[in-house]
Amino acid sequence: MRKLLTVLVAAGLAACATPTPFEPAKGTGYGFADQKIEQNRFRISFRGNSLTTKEQVESALLLRAAQVTLEQGYDHFIVVSDDTETERRTRVTNLGPRYGFYPYYGFGAFPYYTWGYPWGPGFGDIDVRESQRYSAIAYIVLGYGAKPQGNVSAYDARQVQRNLTSAVFRRS
Repeated sequence: MRKLLTVLVAAGLAACATPTPFEPAKGTGYGFADQKIEQNRFRISFRGNSLTTKEQVESALLLRAAQVTLEQGYDHFIVVSDDTETERRTRVTNLGPRYGFYPYYGFGAFPYYTWGYPWGPGFGDIDVRESQRYSAIAYIVLGYGAKPQGNVSAYDARQVQRNLTSAVFRRS
């Protein structure tokens, strides 16, 4: 029974330790969102968790733009404006003082044991964890036919979808 519980807890924690899946943003706020602004203009966004790389966020944003383009019956999209933001967080946790039964090595040949003093192992230690999260947003204009030649901000929606579908993380 104990082994089964350990396996279930480990599996649950492993499921949480994954990049943001390519799916609509829900209660957590992570994932993609899109909003129609005009007939052929949309705002697309993708927000990743701390395990999602900048490249994954930007790929997911472009893939979602391609999907919206095709869902609306268009062939290409032009990125009018885009931005990727980085949110950095630093969490510092003081690990000491710790109380408990700790060995204390004095001048003798054997350890002295003491209870409850704050100079045991870990006293004064701190744990510093840094994380960063990326969010990307783009305003796009949809168009029919081949993408405009010479416009580096224009994308063929079918090619983007074909090339980036495997670059995003999907829930199993």
